[in-house]
Amino acid sequence: MKPSTTLAVWDARPTEAFAAFVASPEFVETASRKQHLVPRPISPESAAIYRFMFGKFAAWMTEHRLRMSTVTAPDLRRFIGLAHEGQPDLNSKIAYRYLRLLERCFLFLERDPNPAREAILHADRAHLAQDAPMTALDAEALQRFLAALPAGRAQDANGQAGWKRRRDRAMQVVMALAGLKVAEAIGLLLDEIGRQADVEGAIELTITPEHKHPTSYEHKVRLGHAGVLELQAWLKERAALDIPGDLVFPANREGEPLHKATVYRQVRATFERAGIAVPRAGGRTLRNTFASQQLANGVPADALTTALGLALERSALAYRHARLSGAPEDAAADQAAPDAGDAAPPARP
Repeated sequence: MKPSTTLAVWDARPTEAFAAFVASPEFVETASRKQHLVPRPISPESAAIYRFMFGKFAAWMTEHRLRMSTVTAPDLRRFIGLAHEGQPDLNSKIAYRYLRLLERCFLFLERDPNPAREAILHADRAHLAQDAPMTALDAEALQRFLAALPAGRAQDANGQAGWKRRRDRAMQVVMALAGLKVAEAIGLLLDEIGRQADVEGAIELTITPEHKHPTSYEHKVRLGHAGVLELQAWLKERAALDIPGDLVFPANREGEPLHKATVYRQVRATFERAGIAVPRAGGRTLRNTFASQQLANGVPADALTTALGLALERSALAYRHARLSGAPEDAAADQAAPDAGDAAPPARP
């Protein structure tokens, strides 16, 4: 297929064209460092991540009426400067990975000059090489967040909205006190919730990759007694509503899954009610908080790696350097917070 014909296909159906490209030997051949003389297809897990990334870029192009044949380096710089899940700045390493991925696409399409390569050359490479400091809540800020959880009293004209607020309340408690990713909370299944509490009233959540982010690893994490009380209250109400399906936190009475953007908006609203100003007022900060508090309380890095479903222990160790919101800057690194599993949300209304 001639490049001009190929480019026309990418303009018309970008996500389909990329899905075929990422599964082909040509995708491996566009890598800057070839590790194998004979190109081999990438793993299904990596392909899924690349498809997810390109899908967000394709949606952005559609929104801005751009195509692969017309997008320019300034356009790409605008894209990586946009909010990531509504946040002020795209994580710098992710921004660089986006540009490198798009560089490979344009190399395959034989666009010369390559707009992604130009965007990389004109970017602040020192900035791209660094990530913004990881932010976590200190003990006082976490309690303020929990005190600002949705109360579940608000109702629409038909009196049907209250259950959604109580769902959001329970979900945010589980995210904060068990360190779940947004995708893991959205995809949490009823049979992944432990039935037997330990002597301290905690239960185990078994997180499996199904219905969740493609990079999730199966793992088990402990939800403390305070979180169990909130979760059990929601499960009782969910059963009374007779919601079908297996999702713990469904989007509607039909049992359909929530959208990530919806969860982000609800979490951000809780941060705002609590008066907590952090760079990333979303699920990532809640997960950072859980992880940093676990390390501060002496949980070994290998155990935290398992509890968070991480692939590498060094990923867990990175949480030691999280900047605690609300703590004096010079003392943040040494401050020990109480066990996140024991942080108590306020009494339910």
